Amino acid sequence: MNLSFSFLNKLAVVISPVAELKQKKKIHDYRQQVCGGDYIFERLNEGTIGYMTGVGKRVKACDRIILREGCESYQYQVEEIDYYSAPSDMWTALLKQIPND
Repeated sequence: MNLSFSFLNKLAVVISPVAELKQKKKIHDYRQQVCGGDYIFERLNEGTIGYMTGVGKRVKACDRIILREGCESYQYQVEEIDYYSAPSDMWTALLKQIPND
């Protein structure tokens, strides 16, 4: 009985990181926000990549961000993100444009 209990405990330790990796990527919709006021986005390479500075504690690498330019919407994936120390919810990120779903 102890052997099976020990095995299950070890299995849980192995499976736990896998479950964390499978967490769904979040989509952060900034289409209603004002560029230059609520966030700053600097397009590079004809808009295929860009740097964004914004506010929000829950944005992570691999999340998606939707931005509006004029009447067009563009979707980006967060490639890298760094949070400022003050204010702690402000961040800057490298974004890569991806096809709209």
